[in-house]
Formats: sequence, structure tokens, C-alpha cells
Amino acid sequence: MPSSSSGGGHALAAAFVARIERVVDLTGRAASWLTLAIVVLMAVDVLLRYAFSIGSVWAQELEWHLLAPLVLFGMTYALLKGEHVRVDVFYARYSPRGQAAVDLLAALLAMAMAVLVIRYSIQFVSQSYAINEISSDPGGLTHRWMLKALIPLGFAVFALQAAAQGVGAALRLFGVSSAQATGAAP
Repeated sequence: MPSSSSGGGHALAAAFVARIERVVDLTGRAASWLTLAIVVLMAVDVLLRYAFSIGSVWAQELEWHLLAPLVLFGMTYALLKGEHVRVDVFYARYSPRGQAAVDLLAALLAMAMAVLVIRYSIQFVSQSYAINEISSDPGGLTHRWMLKALIPLGFAVFALQAAAQGVGAALRLFGVSSAQATGAAP
């Protein structure tokens, strides 16, 4: 029987998971609107280019500037919703504890990968900021460091979601139900 102190720890863990998942869900939903912006921007760009022979470097650059946050925050949203790549042929055959162990290992590996990307991308962003990097194309966008800064930010959110999934997997692995973790009656 768990002690009351471990019950409090379980509740804190469940609250941590819930908060992170709420933030990731909101961030993912907000980022999904970038899809509409990209489609409209591309349609206008194509229409202007082929119907009126008007091209715009900044519009083309803005397309991939919008794609970066969509991908960076979209990957975290996919992780939250379980839409990431996993070999379900094997996973589905595991017991619930086996699935929790695989999920915990995957979360730890995802966090390690995210930390490495963050570590190595900070210098990349710092250099871009220091030189006030802009597009090399005439008429291109300025402040390229802001786009590059999304790399460590996006992977920080990814690491938080992986941590939340790791905590959830650890709770499942050690037999703590959602009701027990939150202190609700089973």
C-alpha cells in the first residue's frame, strides 16, 4: 500500500503531466493555423507569379519561415496525440507493463535527443544573432536569428512533452492508475 507521501508525489506527477499536455495541446492547435496561412500565402504567390508575372522573394521565404514553427511544434503535438512513428506490430503484443517500459525508454531517448539538439543549436542561434543575419537574397526577410531561435525553443517544448510522457509511463510501469495519481476514488 502506498504511503501518503507517495500519493502526494503521484498527484504532483499527474499534475505535471496534465500541465505540460495542456500547454502542448494549445501550442499544437495554435501552430496548426500556420497550415492555413502557408496555403493562402502559397496560393497568392503562385497566382501572382503565373497570372501577373509578379514574384516576391520575401513571400517565398515567409513560406518556409512559417513552416519551421509548424514542424517544430507540430512534432510535439504529434507526440502528445500518439501520432508519432512507432512499430505497433511489436508494441501491440506487449503487456501494459511492457508498453509502459517501452514508452519510458522512448521518452528518455527523446529527451536526450532534444537536449543534444538544444545544446548544439544555441551556438547556431547566437552566431546568427551576433551578426544580425538576414537573407542573402535581395528583398528577403531580416532577423533570421528569430527563425533559428525556434529550434531550441521547439525542442525544449518537445523535451517537456517527452518528460511528461516519461512520467506517465513510469506511473503506469509501477502500477499507479490515473485515479490513484490524482487522488480520485478508484
